[in-house]
Amino acid sequence: MKTQESTENYLEAILILEQGGRPVRSVDIAVHLGYSRPSVSAAVKKLTAEGFVEVAGGTITLTKDGREIAETMYERHIILSDWLISLGVDKQTAVDDACRIEHVISKESFDAIKNHLAQLGR
Repeated sequence: MKTQESTENYLEAILILEQGGRPVRSVDIAVHLGYSRPSVSAAVKKLTAEGFVEVAGGTITLTKDGREIAETMYERHIILSDWLISLGVDKQTAVDDACRIEHVISKESFDAIKNHLAQLGR
């Protein structure tokens, strides 16, 4: 299933916020991403309609499909950031670049990078 970059960013943000152990609310997403509350509210409605999140009592949770996409994006982000840093790229530049690359890299290329790093023991 192909999703838009903005959808992937929202889902990844929800996953990261969930890891904080508190219920995720729209305001948390807005602060995390630096977006306005109305923009986040509209996005959450769209994500709900697409079946990626559920909202109950103001708490936003990922569905199975939403979690799958979020975990894929988060794994890509972590591995690509770490890889770029290991190549000598400045940490902030590596994180920023990984954020862009994670949305466009093919599964084949990402898996090749991941396997190569595993062979190196990283």
